[in-house]
Amino acid sequence: MLNQLSSLAASEDALAQSFVAFALECGVLRFGEFKTKAGRMSPYFFNAGLFDDGQRLLRLAGFYAQRLIDSGIEFDMIFGPAYKGIPLGAALAVELARRGHNVPFAYNRKEAKDHGEGGTLVGAPLKGRVLIVDDVMSAGTAARESIAIIEAAGAKPHAVCIALDRQEMATENGKDVPYSAVQYVRKSLGLQVCAIARLSDLMQYLSMSNSPDMALDHQRVLAYRQRYGVDEG
Repeated sequence: MLNQLSSLAASEDALAQSFVAFALECGVLRFGEFKTKAGRMSPYFFNAGLFDDGQRLLRLAGFYAQRLIDSGIEFDMIFGPAYKGIPLGAALAVELARRGHNVPFAYNRKEAKDHGEGGTLVGAPLKGRVLIVDDVMSAGTAARESIAIIEAAGAKPHAVCIALDRQEMATENGKDVPYSAVQYVRKSLGLQVCAIARLSDLMQYLSMSNSPDMALDHQRVLAYRQRYGVDEG
């Protein structure tokens, strides 16, 4: 439960506001009633799998690339964890190359291949400072799995870039904990994290809309945030 909602202050992040509008336009961000992995009934859902054509992926990669460039995070290569991280990482690598920042890219398979080159890793050899690219972070489980893969290859997990930070409590052993998955990855795993947008950006977008439906969505998301949100102050 939040005692203060300082993170809901008005956003001045134009990139985040543009991204929220884009996600709504594509139907990637939806409102209703959705069950999360933690068993919570969320009033909104973010499905990056619906960035499902070339033009959408191109725009999405532009958002990822710009956020990374603005963050100042330095890295040597990109890792896209299976499955959603694979097209996200590949699209980002292409966009960064277009902008003059050519970096290697790799991803993993869920099942090891027993023929051809074999193994679970595809693409460039994992080495140096590795950036993990994914859509959202729920409990930090996927990040821990990626870290194990990267470290096993002798490389250094360095940072994570995601599309949306839900800014809500993570869960451990089925129980809520007073920090988010992003905070856990930063503080406990020691990785830098950047997100194109956060829940506070979504709420700012909803609060500025003249739509009665969005006003109702705002109230529902606010109630959810008050129950499950984390204080980042």
